[in-house]
Amino acid sequence: MEILNGVLDQAYRNDIKIVITFLSLPGSRWKQNNQNVDDLRIWEQKKYRDQAIFFWRDLANRLKNHPAIVGYNILNEPHPERLNDISDYRQIDFLAWNTSIKESLADLNLFYQDIVHAIREVDFSTPIVVDTGLYATPWAITYLTPIEANNIVYSFHMYEPYAYTTRKINNGCFTYPGNIPHQLEEQSTNPTLINWERETLKQFLSPVVDWQKKYDIPASRILVGEFGCDRTSKGVEKYLSDLIDTFNFYNWHWAFYSFREDCWDSMDYELGSGKLPWEYWEVIEQKTSLDQFRKANALFDIIKNDLGRS
Repeated sequence: MEILNGVLDQAYRNDIKIVITFLSLPGSRWKQNNQNVDDLRIWEQKKYRDQAIFFWRDLANRLKNHPAIVGYNILNEPHPERLNDISDYRQIDFLAWNTSIKESLADLNLFYQDIVHAIREVDFSTPIVVDTGLYATPWAITYLTPIEANNIVYSFHMYEPYAYTTRKINNGCFTYPGNIPHQLEEQSTNPTLINWERETLKQFLSPVVDWQKKYDIPASRILVGEFGCDRTSKGVEKYLSDLIDTFNFYNWHWAFYSFREDCWDSMDYELGSGKLPWEYWEVIEQKTSLDQFRKANALFDIIKNDLGRS
């Protein structure tokens, strides 16, 4: 708490607002800190659920009056669907799956209701952000039930088409707009290709729009919590521009990934879209400032200019 409060104090002094989120909760340890193994205990064992509830009540009680805090995001990219070995939105009928686990510990709606209730016992007003299931895919919003509490924001992440936005898969093969394979088939010799362009992106996000209409949820309560693309992908400027235009069309809040990564260049848009010099990697090893490599460029201007208009 001493370290966290120090960071929050520094943010406040620099007029930076914080939505605090967690990659890990009790029984849901972040894969990269868990020997690359999914930790799904929170969706199966009540003792971890109880610990998570206690944790959030305790934390909210400590942070509720800090002026830098503007939101709590309960758990980054929850994925109880992994209990059934489901890793891709095309593998699952979300409504049928939700019916099959309803009222169990794997029920994401119950999980959120319990955590929100615990937070609201000590903090009555700070906005609470809840991610959709299966790693915050927009398609999983179909089974999310609106929570009866004030200041709830519903969030999803957008990195589709994954074969295009991910450097290790794309590797210069795919261009936006253009024909790009589905994620599940990216390694196939004859993958199914979809023509991804602005209208394709809007169609992909249609479950969110339909869910809003179904439950009469205003755009002010929808957040694109993350979106991004490898900066070297062909057509990345157009891809990010089309996404931002789509989010703005629907009047959704959005937050891009990521700003000034300290050890990963793939989505550091201030670096531009070109290859980095060897000096960049030297600086990474020395753990010194990367500012010399971050310059005004057409790629980052897409984000910066739109934020300026906002």
